[in-house]
This record gives sequence, structure tokens and C-alpha cells, in this order.
Amino acid sequence: MNILVFGKPGAGKGSVAEVFSEKSKMVHLSTGDIFRREIREKTELGLLADSYISKGQLVPDSVTNDIIRKILEKDPHNSYLFDGYPRTINQAISLDKIMNDLGMNLNDVFDLEVDDNLVIWRLTARRVCSKCGAIYNLHNHLPKVDGVCDECGSPLIQRSDDTIKEINNRLQVYKNQTKPLIDYYQKKNLLFQVDGTKDAYDVYLAIMDILHNQDTNHSGA
Repeated sequence: MNILVFGKPGAGKGSVAEVFSEKSKMVHLSTGDIFRREIREKTELGLLADSYISKGQLVPDSVTNDIIRKILEKDPHNSYLFDGYPRTINQAISLDKIMNDLGMNLNDVFDLEVDDNLVIWRLTARRVCSKCGAIYNLHNHLPKVDGVCDECGSPLIQRSDDTIKEINNRLQVYKNQTKPLIDYYQKKNLLFQVDGTKDAYDVYLAIMDILHNQDTNHSGA
């Protein structure tokens, strides 16, 4: 089974994906995490990605699609949870082709619905470990020691794209480039919309209920 979780920046995609990683054998595939790791390590890909991400823009489709193909080719028999990819119609079309070439299918797509005010409230309070990438939030997930990562003891930072100016840019990019995926996947009868304002575990349970109902309906058909 392969599923996609998408939504606005700050909708909770990564947090929900973490719960799936803990509760299932699905492989969490986040292009955002891949790019941020490359940025921290100052690789050629990282420098290229940072030139876009730091401005609230999307990394070019050709770069992202190539990364996804290489990952899926290594093990097409895994169950994947796609987080943050695809983000454009062109990426969605590319993913369809990649999965078709590898004998894979995208089973369900979940759109986490949140409003812009919640996105800004969440993201301006987000802090990230400068070394291991662990995520904290000043509203509801504080580190044990102020400004220090619980996992590795490194300083916490605010991502350059988590300022109000860049969040607004990212929301506009979402509306222009990612929101059309709602219609794209609705036409494929794959889309389910889920309340993203809830706690990540509750969102996970809502998605699991949908998946369970899907299985029940198919077995009863």
C-alpha cells in the first residue's frame, strides 16, 4: 500500500508521517527532509535546494522527480507514505509514470485541511535542531532545556522559511501550484479530506479509519 499525505505548509504532514512510521512498516518519504539533510551537509544538491527553499519556492520538478525515481527503484516493494511530494501537477504526473514503470500504485491521497491563521501560528513557533533535524514547537512541544535539542544537545534554530514573510510566500506557492492536486486526485477517486487541526495521533486515527473502511468495502464488494 502506498499513500500520499499533503496539504498547506504547517498542515501537520510530517507529524502525522512520524506516527505512521512508529505504528506501521510504511517508509516515510519526505522530499523536504531529504533536501534539508543535503542543505545541512552542504552538498551540491543541498546548495541548489537551499537557493529555492530559503525564498519559500519549490525545488524544480526535474530535480525532485529524479530523486524520487532513484529511491523507489531501489525497493519498489516497500509500502511508502509520500509526504510533501508531489507538490505540483507535473510532479503528480511524473509520480504516476514512475510508479507505473515500477509496477506500483498510489492507493489513497489524504489532504490535511487547515486555515492560513493556524499555519502561521504553528510555523512561527517551530524550532528545529541544527544538527539532527528534530522538530519542536514553542506552543506545545518544548525541549527539556530551552533552545537545546533533547536528542543530541545541539542548538535549536528557526528555519529561514518559517518567518511570517516566507510563510505567506509559501502559502501563495501552495495555492498556485499544490492546491490544484485536490482536483487532480478527486478525478482519480483517490482523495480524502481530513481535519488537520487535530493532534497528529488523532489525524493518524482518522486516516486509519478511512483505510479500514476502504478495505471493508473492497472485501465486501
